Amino acid sequence: MNKPYSEACEQNKDVIFEVIERLFKAPGEVLEIGSGTAQHAVYFAPKLPHLQWRASDQREYHAGIKAWLDEADHDNLHGPLELDVNQSDWPVENVDYVFSANAVHIMSWPSVEAMLSGIGHILKPQGLLVLYGPFNYRGQYTSDSNARFDVWLKQRDADSGIRDFEKLNELAIEQGMQFLEDVEMPVNNRILVWQKNS
Repeated sequence: MNKPYSEACEQNKDVIFEVIERLFKAPGEVLEIGSGTAQHAVYFAPKLPHLQWRASDQREYHAGIKAWLDEADHDNLHGPLELDVNQSDWPVENVDYVFSANAVHIMSWPSVEAMLSGIGHILKPQGLLVLYGPFNYRGQYTSDSNARFDVWLKQRDADSGIRDFEKLNELAIEQGMQFLEDVEMPVNNRILVWQKNS
């Protein structure tokens, strides 16, 4: 099949890698939630040989992910795992890191709650959660372009939308995580980092 392609992934992979390379230092397993086209997974895994990178997404995206993974053929790149964040049983039990890019704003809020709950169950003590994307602060947009993007998201799916950092942080705290870092990224995006308490 023709591999799916995301221009956004191509444009942001280097700046995201600079951050996760610094954060994902210790050997371990990474669960990527919402791998999409798998371009991030294929780019990051060979650059982080001390990690086992597990791509996951809903089944409808698996053919495209598999096309990228098969062509890349990296020993430390696995998947695709079938994962809908709303399912009660996740396909992994314990991971050291969770990474997700541009996912929470395309989910419903109940799905975001389910995602954070699931992460709370599988993330090891001292493990890191890294979310990339646009976020609001105290209910305010960080740019006019993000405000326009949010309107577009809601027109496409009324249950989606840019999420407030404070509400995400509340969910993370409920799951035994503490907020570590907020990294400014290009094009009005951020990387948010939490660590699971021991």
